[in-house]
Amino acid sequence: MSWAALARLKVRSHGAGLYPRRCTSGISQRGPELVETDDCAIPLKPTWSVDELLSSYPRPTISSSALHRLHVLSALIPPEEGTSAHSRLTRELEDLVKLVESVRLFNAPRGSSTVDTTLDSRVWAEGAGIDLQRIPPGNRDLAALDPVELLSRASRTENGFYVVHSDRATKQKCPQHSTGSST
Repeated sequence: MSWAALARLKVRSHGAGLYPRRCTSGISQRGPELVETDDCAIPLKPTWSVDELLSSYPRPTISSSALHRLHVLSALIPPEEGTSAHSRLTRELEDLVKLVESVRLFNAPRGSSTVDTTLDSRVWAEGAGIDLQRIPPGNRDLAALDPVELLSRASRTENGFYVVHSDRATKQKCPQHSTGSST
């Protein structure tokens, strides 16, 4: 008999003989149910949702005047009050405010601040990395990015600036581009 099978059995004395009894713990009965996975152990269905996480937070209310004010500030036309579009938009905005408030109220563990640290997503051996103190900033960059040399490579420049033409119509025409003749 394997150790796992032994762990599941409880032997008790009853009169003259020993009887195996299957033992269950309350923890396994109340624990999360098993999730069906694929060959790579990736769940086939989502195991949690944002809605579940946010269900403990109260839903804020957005008044019709506040919704109208948001539309005015963003130069949008608000939906008419009482329509399904108005109620749907109000509900969606309330959900967004709820999400933002829950993130704002989250207390991150102390000591995990990224202030004064340089984040590097590459994997480095311990003790290796980029020596930021070795090369003073700017010395090498100025030689590599000489503005005069970069402008000389451009096909069109004017007075030390790049010239970029667009098909977009402008309100005020430039004097050098206007024809000026009426004949």
